[in-house]
Amino acid sequence: MGGLALQCIGVVVIGRNEGNRLEACLLSVIGEARSVVYVDSGSTDGSILLACSLGVHVIELDLSIPFTAARARNAGFEYLSQTQSELEFVQFVDGDCRVIEGWLERAVHELVTQPDVVVVCGRRREEFPDNSIYNRLCDIEWNTPVGEAKACGGDSMIRVSAFKKVGGFNPTLIAGEEPELCVRLRQAGGKILRIDAEMTLHDAQITRFGQWWKREIRNGHAYAEGAWLHGRSPERHWVRESLRSWLWAFLLPLLTVASLLPTRGISILLLLIVYTLLAYRVYRLTRFRGFQKKDAIFYALFCGVLEKYPKLLGQIQFHINRLLKRQRTLVEYKSAPSAS
Repeated sequence: MGGLALQCIGVVVIGRNEGNRLEACLLSVIGEARSVVYVDSGSTDGSILLACSLGVHVIELDLSIPFTAARARNAGFEYLSQTQSELEFVQFVDGDCRVIEGWLERAVHELVTQPDVVVVCGRRREEFPDNSIYNRLCDIEWNTPVGEAKACGGDSMIRVSAFKKVGGFNPTLIAGEEPELCVRLRQAGGKILRIDAEMTLHDAQITRFGQWWKREIRNGHAYAEGAWLHGRSPERHWVRESLRSWLWAFLLPLLTVASLLPTRGISILLLLIVYTLLAYRVYRLTRFRGFQKKDAIFYALFCGVLEKYPKLLGQIQFHINRLLKRQRTLVEYKSAPSAS
């Protein structure tokens, strides 16, 4: 990457108690950009000292204000905007990810050559997919189609002018802040591009069913809040996804229970058949995407059927908190990593 390119990009890394994962993340971007800033959300594992020892500027978020990834990314972006006058593009990356060598150059090239593109993302891979079925499910989830997209994830490069135009991330969102930002970016005329390039390696460390369940509750909350904010827009942001959970995890089970006596229990069998057909449909679609049979089976069971229940819980939690005007708090599901 040439000197001019180095002057026009910056990197924002966010994290909390990421341990060795943060060190690997910072080392993957130091030297590839003119400025790197790490935004810490109350770590107690030495993350701040680690970042400082690597020569990275550190921002410690105010403990009195609830943490969100959106708030952290905004803080990092604001620092880069104030200290780097020639800033044109910002790479956002989560502290549990490593940026693949060559990604920054590739992303800048796409943004420079396509002025209407405001966000570029590539392939985020799970670094240890064989450690658990839940890690593997993440890897499948992140294998999104190449081409123009509706949204990006936490790792992406964004055009500074477009980011400023829409006011950055919504700092109050505890989940789903990236797709929500992309809704506003697209409404402003920008395009989101997913390219065929390796972008980051992610270390999820999801090894227990309970972690996966909490992650899906978090996703359900994101669906509900996204639909509440933008569901009335022409694209009906996350309305369909929200309704699916209500259909499969609430309405159908409710009808099954209500018809137990009239059907002499046959309604339970019918529900199981319907769930089986749903899982088979997801299985076929996953196989069509090129995944192995074993992966497709697990994906169909967990992400085709089971996920509907925790996602419904997440939606219910959002609406209860909204009606009671209670402060929403982060849903944490990660394992505590080693800090050595």
